[in-house]
Amino acid sequence: MAHRRHAGLPAASGGATAEPRSGGTWDSTLSAEEFAAVMGVGFEPVGHVLGTAVFDDAYTGLGGCPGAWSVTDGRKVPSSAWAASYAPLVRTMRAARRLAVARAVAECGALGGDGIVGVKLRVGEFPAGGLEFTVLGTGVRARSRIRPRVPFTSHLTGQDFAKLLHAGWVPTGLAFGIAVEARHDDWRTSRRTSWTAGNEEVDGYTQLLNHVRHNAREQLALEAAKLGGDGVVVDEAELRVEETECPGFGYARDFSAEAVFTGTAIARFGRAERPAAPGPLTIMRLERER
Repeated sequence: MAHRRHAGLPAASGGATAEPRSGGTWDSTLSAEEFAAVMGVGFEPVGHVLGTAVFDDAYTGLGGCPGAWSVTDGRKVPSSAWAASYAPLVRTMRAARRLAVARAVAECGALGGDGIVGVKLRVGEFPAGGLEFTVLGTGVRARSRIRPRVPFTSHLTGQDFAKLLHAGWVPTGLAFGIAVEARHDDWRTSRRTSWTAGNEEVDGYTQLLNHVRHNAREQLALEAAKLGGDGVVVDEAELRVEETECPGFGYARDFSAEAVFTGTAIARFGRAERPAAPGPLTIMRLERER
């Protein structure tokens, strides 16, 4: 696991950031309830921050059919049903999100903030082509003399952020788990989807979805660990499936599945004692006394 960046309270990792902006007013994306909750745990807004990046996603790196035949030891055998050549696309998707987050973090640091709460990540088509990745949130600064080395990022609302701190946890950063897999629609799946098949599971499609979700979850856990997190609170779990004509066999189809998990890595910020057990309940009799 990566070196823990938060050894004490949220702003207890040493290092320094910019001084808070002097003069003028700050703006935020917080609701009144969120603002009150953030202030209640010792943080103040320094301004809303924005990070954006536009990437071209035309190149996937996929060549040929994931279910095509290959030659092994002079024999013609079916290759794996899974396509691993989507790696360039996955790297681009991850890099675009990371760049947008990094730019928002840079804005937060320039305002003297210690972290960003209420982060919203939006992905949309750019008019000139490609995809636009936008990160929007509110930079906050702890009422403390100790500053973190790098501002944290979190999708948690102001209220959830406050609850997290009260429970002895601190956000360390946004984590992403992204996976794209493809499966050739071979004769097994075609037979199970024909009108004569009846009601039965199409195990090839089930395997595709389970496989892509599993890989995305593994990537999410790895990224959370790199951020110094003990765990991750998942915000969104997206799944998209597309059908395309097989490049190797014109009469067949390929199915690609994309899974994206987004969450906030969290870590304990102290050796808090075990929370006290709930107090006894007051029980009142409801029947009328005689």
